Amino acid sequence: MEIVEDVVIVGAGIAGLTTSLGLHRQGIRSLVLESSERLRLTGFALNTWTNAWKALDAVGIAESLRHQHRLITSLLVTSTSLVKPASEISFQGHEIRCLERRLLLETLAKELPVGTIRFSSKVVSIDESASYFKRLHLADGTIIKTKVLVGCDGVNSVVAKWLGFKNPSFTGRSSIRGNANFKGGHGFGTTFRQFFGNGVRAGLVPWDDQNVYWFFTWTPATKEEEMEDDPIKLKQLVRSKLNDKSDEMRSVVEKTSSHDIILSPIRYRKPWELLWGNINKGNVCVAGDALHPMTPDIGQGGCSALEDGVVLARCLGEALLKPTNKVEEKYERIETGLKRFAKERRWRSFDLIATAFMVGYIQQKDGKVVNFLKDKFLLGFLSWLRLKMAEFDCGKLFY
Repeated sequence: MEIVEDVVIVGAGIAGLTTSLGLHRQGIRSLVLESSERLRLTGFALNTWTNAWKALDAVGIAESLRHQHRLITSLLVTSTSLVKPASEISFQGHEIRCLERRLLLETLAKELPVGTIRFSSKVVSIDESASYFKRLHLADGTIIKTKVLVGCDGVNSVVAKWLGFKNPSFTGRSSIRGNANFKGGHGFGTTFRQFFGNGVRAGLVPWDDQNVYWFFTWTPATKEEEMEDDPIKLKQLVRSKLNDKSDEMRSVVEKTSSHDIILSPIRYRKPWELLWGNINKGNVCVAGDALHPMTPDIGQGGCSALEDGVVLARCLGEALLKPTNKVEEKYERIETGLKRFAKERRWRSFDLIATAFMVGYIQQKDGKVVNFLKDKFLLGFLSWLRLKMAEFDCGKLFY
């Protein structure tokens, strides 16, 4: 069976659904292919900074999400290795909330027309045998011809590989994430708490009155890498690494059920690969983690995926909404639109990946010289840098 579409988006994650919704707001239909049987809801929550809320405003779903998530008012950074053990940074003038990933994806999906998302649709290969079209071959034997192909299929992106990108690199670090539910209320207020020292970095942030999202990153020994499927051992590991660093962090980990904890290796794309890599080629491009997988140290992975979706939908809208009956002319407009997207996102992506890697390296690194520099200069600078990255404005869907 062969299907013909104008726009196909591979991956129903944050970038894919935001792009599809941005196109829908302009009256442009797209088909989203998702390899899973349902929306992928792993990850529990994500910190959404000011730049993310600007993107959510652009696609028209921000208000409903704001009402269900606390506004985070400050960041409290605590270290066991510094002379100044704690410092608090106000978020006044910024909009930061911890957003439930499930609710974000479901809200995006509900705004799309019925039938937009095609589940259990794994792309296995891409070819160019059709003039001005790309032909996608799915695992179930279906063939789809499309005028535009957008890869939002994550760190193991089939589309990114087709464009010539290498697989993301492992940093040597791993991340344990969880969600703790306090039925009587958690009492953590509206402060984002972060802890580091002795080679670990951890944090907790409330997203409503009863739920607290937390994370823990470290460089594992070989035997620790084998704990992926054992949540009890993961909790024991976090407790042992924390020692007496934070009673608050320990209480949140203790409160986490075995179903609400996951381990994942931290991978990223080397930023210089974006400088000469093909973000787009003809009528094909990539966005989200397929474009810029980054370390989680500045909380911009999901935020930048939202930015991508708005910018890409705008660039494609400008190309697809201009009337023409000439196939070649439409292809050229699509190619121009995707080149514009690549130009807008190349340096932004480079900046985010490089900054996240540097912040994580400094915060997790220990030693007399590093700790002295952290104590005297770097804590304030890193906090400023995090907020600076969040000031970006992706713009509106229409100009």
